Amino acid sequence: MPRTLPNPRLADVARSAGVSLATASRALSEPGMVRDDTRRRVEQAAAMLGYVPHGAARALATSRTRTIGAVFPPVDNPIFAGATHALAQELAAAGYTLLLASYDYDLDDELAATRALVARGADGMVLVGLDHRPDTLAVLKRAGVPWEITWSLDESGNHHCIGFSHRRASNRVTQHLLDLGHREIAVIAGETRRNDRARERLAGVRDALAARGLKLPARRVVEVPFSVANGRSGLAMLLERAPGFTAVIGGNDPLAIGALFECRDRGIEVPRDLSITGFDDIELACELSPGLTTVRVPSAEIGQEAARRLLSRLAGDSVPRVKEMPAPLIVRGTTGPPPKR
Repeated sequence: MPRTLPNPRLADVARSAGVSLATASRALSEPGMVRDDTRRRVEQAAAMLGYVPHGAARALATSRTRTIGAVFPPVDNPIFAGATHALAQELAAAGYTLLLASYDYDLDDELAATRALVARGADGMVLVGLDHRPDTLAVLKRAGVPWEITWSLDESGNHHCIGFSHRRASNRVTQHLLDLGHREIAVIAGETRRNDRARERLAGVRDALAARGLKLPARRVVEVPFSVANGRSGLAMLLERAPGFTAVIGGNDPLAIGALFECRDRGIEVPRDLSITGFDDIELACELSPGLTTVRVPSAEIGQEAARRLLSRLAGDSVPRVKEMPAPLIVRGTTGPPPKR
């Protein structure tokens, strides 16, 4: 089967799949009207050739759909829920509608969602982070759809982006613990393989430790999906295989909150026996007792600014390629000096 073409047409897809032009069109626009094996052949041919039926291109050349697509990690995460709400509100104020898709950190699913939103005619696209399949950005380029990277900073200048340095923010958290006197630190990290934010947060911890002549042993790091339940199990794993640490850095607030619940059930007093930090500053973080020391991520502001930047670009205005947002350390009651041994 031929590889990606510069400007693939539906006729190329039909030829590659061995079906008629009408069947290829039906398989992509009304998949329930064709046999499953035919649909799969057409979809595979379209993916191989890089064909996307761009909805805006099917409309009048001078018209826009006035929709913006966004592909976010799970929006049941409060930090992403806040961003998408702010994004939708800002777009609505300008007469645009948000088309939202979600993926569970599977980059193939993100690619499929991006293709679907482009096919729906999205005028612009909002993505999260710097980890993407090459085809994801290629789909947007071929369709002429501008995109905005959120949450992360592309300091190479290759992408328009709005976010902050996860590495520097995590470094500040670790320095805070070191300044309190902690030297034995463990980390409950998010899964780093397909998540640049999780990788950068872990790297920031290592940077801060290295600056003080310390290391982070592999046995004191667990990688788990972001959730409260995994924060509990992550702390349990660390206590079993590498006890003796006096502070735990959570890759995000749900992981840190899960660790707090595990401490409660084990009779570990925070912060007297163990200090715990999070990352995000979700609403619950300040309502806990003690309140969670964490990094404040300006999620609503990121959503608002992403909308404004895309709308400005669609209007023909120029915007800085990189916009860095503040992500301050918020010190509350879950951190204190290490216990005296």
